[in-house]
Amino acid sequence: MKLIQYISIVFLMFSIATIVSAQEANDFIEKGNSLYDEGKFGEAEMTYREGQEAGADPFISGFNLGDALFKQERYEEAANLFQSLPNLTDDKEQKASAYHNLGNSFLKAQKFQESVDAYKQSLRNNPRDLETKYNLAYAKRMLQQQQEQQQQQDQNQDKNEDQEKKDDQQKQDQQQQDQKQDEKKDDEQKQDQQQQQEQEQEQQQEQEQQPKEGEISKEDAERMLDALNQDEKEIRDRLEKQKVKQAVKGKIEKDW
Repeated sequence: MKLIQYISIVFLMFSIATIVSAQEANDFIEKGNSLYDEGKFGEAEMTYREGQEAGADPFISGFNLGDALFKQERYEEAANLFQSLPNLTDDKEQKASAYHNLGNSFLKAQKFQESVDAYKQSLRNNPRDLETKYNLAYAKRMLQQQQEQQQQQDQNQDKNEDQEKKDDQQKQDQQQQDQKQDEKKDDEQKQDQQQQQEQEQEQQQEQEQQPKEGEISKEDAERMLDALNQDEKEIRDRLEKQKVKQAVKGKIEKDW
């Protein structure tokens, strides 16, 4: 939506220089409109800016410049420009047009809540604008979808966070279980080593207790010594008995 500046008859009361300056500014706006219609939006933008520098109507030049920016898909810049225009005019239709294009810029930038607010402002100034009503309904639908998507994303994020916590807990539990198993294996290995050491010590003691080749064991030596002692005792006992017999016999014999 473009606006073209028309010079009113009242400007004839100003000086010739003022008329020439206004005509020059108007020429920039008309040239910019021609470039805009040809699809040369970048050139139209520069021409509108030249018109502003030449003193063109701030609302009309700003409005058309915003359209040129919009066509170049520079929606944020266009929105900033359209946002400043309603304060430059008291005309309700112009205000409505500015808010309408502001809503379009926000809509393209996917700022749906801001777009809804802008369309509502447009309808407050021009309630009969069917195009604005349609765009408002569309923006509301897009806003609802955006909110539902955001809600779904939040739910998915919560689920992912819960799943991550669950996975972390399972990982910790598994690590603890693995650690316990490792400790159990270590204990079993230590017990096996201890048992092996004890067996080796017992075997070594048995080997030490067993007599070497050509030697007798301590037990055998003790048994042999006991046997010798017993034999010696028996011999002594026999000798003692013989002595007793001889002594008795001697007493019977009479020394004649």
